[in-house]
Amino acid sequence: MSTPPPLASGPQGPGALRPLLGTVLDALDEGRRVRGGPMPAGGPDAVAARLADAVGDVLPDHGDPDALHTLVRALAEGAADPAEPLCVAHLHCPPLAVATAADLAASVLNPSLDSWDQAPAASALEALVTRALAAEVHPGRQGGDAPATPGDTDSTSGDTVPTPGDALVTTGGTEANQLALLLARETCGGGVRLVCGVNAHHSLTRAAWLLGLPDPVVVPAPAGTLDPAALDDALKSVTGPHLVAATAGTTDAGLIDPLGEIAALCRTHGARLHVDAAYGGPLLFSDRRRPLLDGLAAAHTVTLDLHKLGWQPVAVGLLAVRDPGDLAALHQQADYLNADDDTEAGLPDLLGRSLRTTRRPDILKVAVTLRTLGRAGLGALVDQVCDRAQEFADLVAAHPAFELYDRPVISTVLFRPAHATDEAVAAVRRGLLTDGRAVLGRARAEGRVWLKATLLNPHTRSEDLAALLRTVEGHTAP
Repeated sequence: MSTPPPLASGPQGPGALRPLLGTVLDALDEGRRVRGGPMPAGGPDAVAARLADAVGDVLPDHGDPDALHTLVRALAEGAADPAEPLCVAHLHCPPLAVATAADLAASVLNPSLDSWDQAPAASALEALVTRALAAEVHPGRQGGDAPATPGDTDSTSGDTVPTPGDALVTTGGTEANQLALLLARETCGGGVRLVCGVNAHHSLTRAAWLLGLPDPVVVPAPAGTLDPAALDDALKSVTGPHLVAATAGTTDAGLIDPLGEIAALCRTHGARLHVDAAYGGPLLFSDRRRPLLDGLAAAHTVTLDLHKLGWQPVAVGLLAVRDPGDLAALHQQADYLNADDDTEAGLPDLLGRSLRTTRRPDILKVAVTLRTLGRAGLGALVDQVCDRAQEFADLVAAHPAFELYDRPVISTVLFRPAHATDEAVAAVRRGLLTDGRAVLGRARAEGRVWLKATLLNPHTRSEDLAALLRTVEGHTAP
């Protein structure tokens, strides 16, 4: 009988992994050098043909000991690399090395956070980190000495001590937004109606459909952000319970809705408030930019997505919840995972922490990042990419061949060749993708198509920004 292949964990794990890590790193480097830029050249058909040629028979009769090197190299050669300074199309960040290393450890240990006996330390770590991040979104009582019990009265101020918030780990903003609507439905009733701006992420209206909620009320956003006056009119006309969804960092332009005004309107009309801060949430780490999120703490639920402006490997998001009691709606019981007598004996019940059952410990890479960089380090990264966006906007505004949409709020810059048609703008983007020289996104604003540069790489230099603009100019028809 042949010896089975080695495992990643256990006593043999380190010895088995070390040479494989060398193989992976060599293959990544070879693929990057062959690619030679931010994107493989040739377009979809050429990329697919090269990959199929490299892979060959997906399931051969006999295994290939070089498969790891072959496939990693092929994937790297055909990748859109977010670490390349001219790869700026989407909210697709280059992951931090330390977070990626932590992700390897999570894969090796392979805990599953659906029961405590599969993930003793991972479940405890998740509880610590989610509570800490929830406190960033929904700060509790400030100052004081000894901690007080939530719900008690503070003897100094006479105020009721707020119950600390909580947060659930998700696969990203889409799952977090869906959870937010689910909690609203279970808290307010099945007739709760979503009210959101036309600028809201598509996952919100799709979640309303998936959950069987009434058709959403979509409010105008004439300047790219939800219009408070239009929201006020909508809330006056909507009957029954309603959930207002605001956005802190729109996908197209990185704009932030007027959160303070929206929160005030929600209080006036008795509406529940959700803020999709999948993009803009990490501004909380920046002392300079945190004020952009004033009003966020008033939200009942907040979406965060740390594989955007958090430099985490895909995937990790969070849903911060102001009232942890809302999470009771997610409770499930399965005797093999959270039997009543086990729970009564003190074993943590994890089933109500997610809509998923099997769940990897994505919180480890987040915890390692928070501890390694600290608030100052994370804030510096946020400021770095936001400052680069301002610098790129300056270059565009000063260049007679280009038109700038507006000053960036976070790290997204919309621009286009001056006097070009929408068809020409779209063609420029596709030409750059086919050549593999630059990866730009596209957005529609004010009825026109714009090129979108989303700057998330803190290693991008001033000369890279100038090179990006020159590259676009070289693809623009005279």
